[in-house]
Parts: sequence; structure tokens; C-alpha cells
Amino acid sequence: MNKKLHAIYVSSFFIIGITSTLLLAINGYQYYTTPLVTRFFNSQDILLKPSGFIGQGVGILGSLMMIIGVAVYMIRKRVRYFLHFGYLKNWLELHIFLCTLGPIFVLFHTAFKFGGIVAVSFWSMTAVVLSGIVGRVLYVQIPHTIQGQMVSMDELNSQNENLSHQLKDVYKIPEKIFLEIEEFSSLKRYNNLKLKIGVVFILKDFFGIKSVLRRLKHELTLAGVPKAQRNNILKTAKTKLIISRRIGLLKTMLKFFRYWHVVHLPFAILMFVIMFIHIAVTVAFGYRWIF
Repeated sequence: MNKKLHAIYVSSFFIIGITSTLLLAINGYQYYTTPLVTRFFNSQDILLKPSGFIGQGVGILGSLMMIIGVAVYMIRKRVRYFLHFGYLKNWLELHIFLCTLGPIFVLFHTAFKFGGIVAVSFWSMTAVVLSGIVGRVLYVQIPHTIQGQMVSMDELNSQNENLSHQLKDVYKIPEKIFLEIEEFSSLKRYNNLKLKIGVVFILKDFFGIKSVLRRLKHELTLAGVPKAQRNNILKTAKTKLIISRRIGLLKTMLKFFRYWHVVHLPFAILMFVIMFIHIAVTVAFGYRWIF
């Protein structure tokens, strides 16, 4: 998938998600803000209540989106036959879209009232969505190939050395700023990094990279380096700093990711178990929607 097509692919997710959420919120605002005890008398109750045409419809759609979102991603990731069927990154983006918009639809299905065992499923779903956001942040910190396999340490070190060579010998950036980049990207900074302070360190590192790049840009501007070449140098320096950070944080990120699975998977399993019980009970009581 080329960059333009990928941009359309991702943008369509945002447009569909935001548009559908706004339509549901605007259409049902009066109903959802009506006190629970008087909703029965609201003219929209027959459509928007959990068993109503729209209410039940978005619940079915949201549930299907979550089931499909998890299923297709897990199949693409774990079944050998599908390993080369599209890029894992694109399937992950579809997974995130379906498993973000799906819970929003389920939220409208509940008409913003929760009780009994369904409340457990809803809060489990909330925990899954929030932990999924954290998981996405962790995932992008771990280097992967375009097919989704983790990049080896040897490959990362080779890329890092090549970028240093470009900055020093090809672009010939000022020695002072080159040494600053080398010092900031030194792997010694990441030695003995404790898991509990990892998040704070990552945030400091993020702003530290921004600061180094600003100083490099200033030095290059003072030296009269043409804008096009300056942008290439800044891009190369940024790539080097990010790769160095990923090499240094790789072990810590993998630990975070293991702990993340401990939280994410149980909540997801609990959510789906209660969801299927809820669906079975609903069907048993004759709430069949349009079927």
C-alpha cells in the first residue's frame, strides 16, 4: 500500500468514526439527556432504547465490529497461511478502528445506563479500549519490519552506524553538534533503566530529542546550509536519535508489552464471555431485531 493509498485508508477510518458518532449523538441528544425515569414517555424511546430499532441495531453492529476486529487481526497474525496477506501494520489499524468504534456503538446501545452483569462487560470493554491505546503506544516503540516482524538488534545497530556515517562524513555537520547527538544517542544512558521509571524517562527522552534537533537546525542555519539539505540532515539526525532510543529501550519496552498482555487479554476475554451471555439471553427472550 503506497503512502497516498494508506493516507486515504486511515483517513476513511477517522471520517467514518467521527461522522457516525456525531450523527448518533446529535440525533439522540434529547433522549440521552432525559432522566431515566421519564425516558419511557420520550417519543424517541421506541427507537433508541436498548431493545429499540436503532438502539439494538447499533449494539449488534458494535458487537460484530469488535468480534471481527479481534478475529481478523489474530488470524492474520497467527495463522501461517495469512502471514503475507497484506501488511500487519494495516491489519492492526483496521483492528484499532473496529475495536474503537465498536465500543462506541455499544455505548449508544446501552443508552448510557448500566446495571447488573452488563455493567461488568461494559467496564471490561472500557478497560480493553484504554489498555489498547496504551498497547498501541508500546507497539510503535518496538521496531518492526513492514510485514510486522520485530527488527533484530544487529539490523538496528547497523542502521544506527550508517546514520552516524551520513551525518559525519557525508553531510559533515559541525563537530560540536555531532558529538552532542552521539552523546544523546549513547546506549549507556539506558543501562540499568528501571521499569517503574520507564514512562518518565521516555517522556524526557522525547522532549530531549526535540531540543537536540532545534539546536542542530540553529547551527545549520547559522552555517548557511541550504534549506533542502538542512531538511535532509535534520531528517537523518531525527532517525538516528529515534533508532538509538529504540535500541536502548527495547528490553524495557518488551517488558512493558508482556505486562500489558497480562492486563489486556483477561479483560478482553471477560468482555466477550459476558457479551455472548448477554446475546444468548436477549435472543432467548425474543429480542430478534429485524431477523
